[in-house]
This record gives sequence, C-alpha cells and structure tokens, in this order.
Amino acid sequence: MCGIVGFAESSPAESKVPLLRRMLALIRHRGPDSFGVYVDERVGIGSSRLSILDLEGGDQPIHNEDRTLWVVYNGEIFNYPELRVELEAAGHRFYTRTDTELLVHLYEDHGSGFLGKLNGQFAFALWDKKRKRLFLARDRLGIRPLFYHHRGSGFVFGSEIKSIFADPAVPRTIEARTVADVFTCWSPVGADTAFQGIRQLPPGHFALFEDGALEIAPYWELVFADGRDQAQRQEGSYREELEALLLDATRIRLRADVPVGAYLSGGLDSTYVTALVKQRFDNRLRTFSVSFTDGRFDEAPFQETAVKALATDHSMIRCTDRDIGENLPEVVWHTEVPLTRTAPVPLFLLSGLVRESGFKVVLTGEGSDELLAGYDIFKEDRIRRFWARRPDSTLRPALLKRLYPDIFSAEPRQTSWFLKAFFGKGLEQVDSPVYSHRVRWENTARIKTFFSEGFRRAAEAAPSLEERVTAGLPRDFMRWHPLSRAQFLEITLFLSNYLLSSQGDRVAMGHSVEGRFPFLDYRVVEFCARLPPRLRLNGLADKYLLRRSAKGIIPPEIAARPKQPYRAPISRCFLGENRPDYVDELLSPDALRRFGCFDPEKVAKLVEKGRKLDGGLLSERENMALVGIVSTQSLISQFVYGFDLRVGREAIDLKIFSG
Repeated sequence: MCGIVGFAESSPAESKVPLLRRMLALIRHRGPDSFGVYVDERVGIGSSRLSILDLEGGDQPIHNEDRTLWVVYNGEIFNYPELRVELEAAGHRFYTRTDTELLVHLYEDHGSGFLGKLNGQFAFALWDKKRKRLFLARDRLGIRPLFYHHRGSGFVFGSEIKSIFADPAVPRTIEARTVADVFTCWSPVGADTAFQGIRQLPPGHFALFEDGALEIAPYWELVFADGRDQAQRQEGSYREELEALLLDATRIRLRADVPVGAYLSGGLDSTYVTALVKQRFDNRLRTFSVSFTDGRFDEAPFQETAVKALATDHSMIRCTDRDIGENLPEVVWHTEVPLTRTAPVPLFLLSGLVRESGFKVVLTGEGSDELLAGYDIFKEDRIRRFWARRPDSTLRPALLKRLYPDIFSAEPRQTSWFLKAFFGKGLEQVDSPVYSHRVRWENTARIKTFFSEGFRRAAEAAPSLEERVTAGLPRDFMRWHPLSRAQFLEITLFLSNYLLSSQGDRVAMGHSVEGRFPFLDYRVVEFCARLPPRLRLNGLADKYLLRRSAKGIIPPEIAARPKQPYRAPISRCFLGENRPDYVDELLSPDALRRFGCFDPEKVAKLVEKGRKLDGGLLSERENMALVGIVSTQSLISQFVYGFDLRVGREAIDLKIFSG
C-alpha cells in the first residue's frame, strides 16, 4: 500500500519537485519505505511506498518499455499473477515483480477498458506522455482514497486531502453542507468532502484530465437483483458458491512478500475469515484485537473464545477513556472529516499494535454486514413496512422489542409512546427511496441544533440531503426489493464514505498498515447482490446464508451470536476528570466564536451537563453531538489555522525521474 500525489501544470520540470516533496512528506505514513517522483513540462506525479511485493525492486513511479507511460499506485491487484501471464504471452516485458507494473501494460493494450480485469483495492494515476493525458481510477467499493482539486486548467490530486493542501494555491475552507451531512448520516455524501473545492473520485469511477478538461465516468456499478431468475436453486447450492468465493477471495489476499495477519473482533465475520486462513492456509496465524476497560463496549470474552478455538498467536490492546480522548486529534488529522463517534480511535491504536508487531498487512471482516444484511437498520425497515400495512396494529410494532429488548423494557405506556414518536414517524411513506434510513437520519440530525445560526444557514443550502441521495440512485432502483434498496444506501453512503475510510484505510494507514477485505472481493459483492433476499435476511435472522456456512467452521456460540455494533466510549473521554487539555481550549467560547460552526451558549450547556454527571451524558444523541463538536473544532484547528505548522516538517529522500 502506498500514497500517491500529483498535479498537472505547464512549468519547468525542476520547479515541480519542491511541491511534490512537500506533498509526499505530509503522507509519508502511508508509505515510509521509499519516495519517488516523475516530472516533465506538463505534470508531476509522486509516490510514498509501503513495500509489500518485490521489496527491493518495486519502487515507484513505474514505467512501460519505452517510458511513455508512468504510473503511481496505491493498492493491491490480487489477481496480478494471472494477469501477468497473459501480458507476457502478449509480448510485454517486465522489469519488476510488482503488481503496479501491470497497469502500464494493461493500459497499452486496452486503454481505460482494462479496469474490469482488476480484482483488487486501488487508486492510481497514470501519465500518458504521448497523449498528454492523466488517467486516474479508484476501486469498485472505494477501499482506497483519491481526492482532487480542479481549478481552471490546473489539477492537483492526492491519496489524502492534506497532500493537496501542500499547494498554497488551494484554499482551506470548511464545507458547511458536508459537516451537516456528517451530523445527519455520519458521513459525507457522494464525492463531497469536508472542504470546499476538494472532491473525491467516486468508487468504481475513472477520470481523464486532458487539455485542462476533467472527465469522470463509471466503469462499474452495484446492481441488485430480486433473485426471481434463480428461484429454483437450492439453498445448498448458494451456500457452496458463497463458501468457494470467500475461500478464493481470502486465498488471493494472502499474496504478499511480507507476513499477513488478521483482525479478530470476536464477531462472526472476522472469525470466519480467520478460520479460513488458519484451517486452509496457515498453521501459525497472528491475530490482533482491541478491548475496552468499559465493559459496555468490551468484546474480549468472545475474542478469547475465538482465539482458543482457532489456536492463533494473538495480541490485544486494552483501550481506556483516556486513550480515546488523547488520540482523537491525531485520528482527525488522518480521517480529515468530522466524526460523530469515537470508534475510529481504538482502531487507530490497534493498527499501531500491528505495526509494532512487525506486520504491514491484516485481513478484516468488513463488508459482510452491508452485503448480507447484518445491521439492525435492515430489520427495522422490514418491521416498519410490515407495521405500515396496518398502522393501527398494536402487535406488529411489538416486533421491535426483539431488536431492542433493553430499550423496550419500560412500562407498556412508555414503550407505546416511544414507538410512535421514533419508529412510527413517516411510517406510511413506504414509497420513499430513502424510507429505510429516514428515521435514523432525522433522529441524528437533531444534533445540528448546536450549529451557530450563520453556519446553519450555510449548511442548509439546497439541494437537501435526500434530494442529493435520490438523484444519484440507479434508474431502476425502485424496482428492487426493499431490502436491496436499504443495502444499496448503506453501501454507498456508510460503507464507502465512513467505514472503509474513517474506520478503515485512514486509521490503518496512519500506522502504515494495509487492510484487506475478502468480503469486498467484487465477485463476492456481485454474488451477494444476486442472492434472493430471504438468504440475506430470513425473517429477522441476519446474514442467514453466512451463518449457515459458518456452522462447523467457527465456534457455534460465535456463529449464532447476534450482531454487536462496534462502538467505543465517548463523553467521559472528553468531559471526565482526566479529559485532555485541548478539549477545554477547543470548546472555549473564544474558539467556538472564532471557528464559527457552533453556538457557544448551547455547547456550554452540553458541557456543563456532562460534567455534572461525572463526564457521562445521558443520551446517545448527546454523545454524538459532543464528539461531533470536538472533532469538527479539531479539524478546523489543524487544517484551517494550524496547517502550516505541519507542512515540510518531515524531510524525505526522493528519487527523481524526468522526461
């Protein structure tokens, strides 16, 4: 895994090197092993390399035989051995053993059409010197990031936004609409970022920059089917295919010239992947996990069960409230977006353990919940639709007690009121494309009441969140099964723009660790999208087909274990007696007024309430508001006001190619 940067600009080649050096220094955590750039009179591209394949000979940028194509690349192409055989048979000559070199030769033969051949997680930029064309692409699910800023005839890009900000001509201004989106659906929407003028290349898209013009187009789209065309297939046939696909997806993700470990959370997904590796490929697998001193969030007993059953060589970190509070600013530096949860922080610390243990690569179980309907939001949608057929029923909404028995343990009258006020809102609007998510969005959006008046007006500029999400849906979206619609929204919003970013690439690469995701192999993704809905969510039984497959492979108590959302402590990390000094500074009336996002009086009341309760806030909404405010203030402090202090702080040795 690596970091990539670059820009297109008409100027002497040598004048580009200082800017590329600054850009790469800011993302050296993505690839500290070597640094290289290519420059000519039109472009400059660069790479910070985390060496995983061809450790000695794979430094970037990499070129074709006549040096007319140059590429910088972040990622892994897991089917690279098979593709290399094809290319060598066609007459191409390789000078490295890396998967990176495939890109220039595939482009020579197929142009932009070669992207469909790649099975991997990647973002890259390829300079076609003959055509004076910059070609960029990002993997199907958005596992690897790629950001850009386009102004007039100029274009600058990078794996992280901070590298783009190394160019002093790029403004650093918070985008109010994106902050409002994060305070509603937990993540940016579409190609938006937290900064004005900075966009991300959408997953499954490529871009061409030529003669000052930028063109962006999809090469892959996620399409769900309702399963009727395969209605006669037996469940066992589906199960065998899923098992074969996951086995092969795991197998090819073990391809590396360095050891590969695995995250083991104690849940179904990571335990299943770990079991495949342990039982089929590796008798001494190294696994890693995070636990919490706060028992409400701790999964250590389940992790211990999995470790004992699978006999892995296991390491664990135990995360405290203080750990989370102290490390949030560094996590915000890496995620480059406000957060409404602290969950990325323990994962950042976990990647530090992985790196300290001498590992660069880990397998994880991300993606299963989105593809196989593992989240409660999918069950909520099913129950609400069932309830909406008879809105006056008192029995149908009672099904929600099966999802949240703790919430609905109150007196019946209180339970009835809560149901009508929360889950019953907009109950009969079942024809809305965002029906599955609207209740959650409206509930979370209440934390926007902490916005200052001016920021609120800027954030509410048209079009609305729902209008923007709806405008980007597939043409036949409303013909899909309701479960498929809900899954599509979760994949395109939450998975790509939050889970794979703030809890994935950004916190892992903060310690130079590459995550690999067997469930996100595009073959597995497309298979799950074709599954009949009953094999994803059977009644209220989530991940039905995977749980059936897991029997006999992993401990039965884990195979049948209900989904426990991964969460981490919040309010005591920032309001308890051991709170970090920066919190008081960021939440001071002066800082709040200066940054302009939040109402100082409302924030002061929230803080006072939390401290009176010994650092513990009462509601989930208040906790989300607190971490959202602290992280937004930290983002502005580091990127808008304090950014210049970090530019050029780290020197790097640079290998320079010119043409």
